Amino acid sequence: MKSRLIISTLIFFALHTGVMSQNNKKSVQEKSNDNESYVLTDVSYINDAVFMGRRDSIAAPYIYPSIGYYDKTGFFADASVSYLTASNENRVDLFLISSGFIFNGSQISGGISGTAYFFNEDSYNVRSEVIGDITGVLSYDLKFLEITLSASTYFNKESSVDIFTGLKLDRTFYTLGNKLLLDPGISLYAGSQYFYQEYYSSSRLGNRKGKGKGATDTEPTTSTVVEIKEASEFNLLNLELSLPAQFYHKQFIFSFTPSLSFPQSSATISTEDTIIKEDLKNTFYWTIGVSY
Repeated sequence: MKSRLIISTLIFFALHTGVMSQNNKKSVQEKSNDNESYVLTDVSYINDAVFMGRRDSIAAPYIYPSIGYYDKTGFFADASVSYLTASNENRVDLFLISSGFIFNGSQISGGISGTAYFFNEDSYNVRSEVIGDITGVLSYDLKFLEITLSASTYFNKESSVDIFTGLKLDRTFYTLGNKLLLDPGISLYAGSQYFYQEYYSSSRLGNRKGKGKGATDTEPTTSTVVEIKEASEFNLLNLELSLPAQFYHKQFIFSFTPSLSFPQSSATISTEDTIIKEDLKNTFYWTIGVSY
């Protein structure tokens, strides 16, 4: 049970480009608890890329196959490819590799991971200027409730690093002879917004990259300088509710995760010509997938 939560939280930061709520990987706790090494393959779909409550004005739906090796010593490695399925935007948008270590105790568990991101140069994903992260997770099992604390350092292409912290409260329920898992939870995330400033500088306010929606070969190559007043501040960024559901059948895990994001701390966006106070909106998004 512990490794399920630890891997899930590490995967949130490493893969949750909004994209990647790979809650299927929460389901591997039995293998870890049995002290076995194993390989987990997964194919999932997410209807939009959401990170820290932020998203692009154009939806970014992805299909993302992945494969991971989880050693009985606690070490793991994972690789994933995200294929953007938006109309007129069909392409491989992100490749990432992640590795780390997790440990399990009777009540306290934890882990650390490092991830490298390789975004397509035309990506409008809200995290498209991120090149890597290091994430640590610590979990405490109260039996009736699991508490998870997380901390991450994000490395951006052209600006300072971002620091994020998270708090997650969840409770796992089993039914149908332990074949169906339900894991309702609530999460809070806080941090800086340099990643968001870089995203706005490259993909918003006239700076849309590549030949995707809103751009053509004949458009002038102008650039708008963008600054976010709160980029360096440590603020509450997102409150999120989720209800992962997983069904086990032999070696297969079928999953569906609806999530409701309530973004916090609107950004004050400054350009040479204007100052804009961002109007953040709540977002419902979901992931569906199958693992083996």
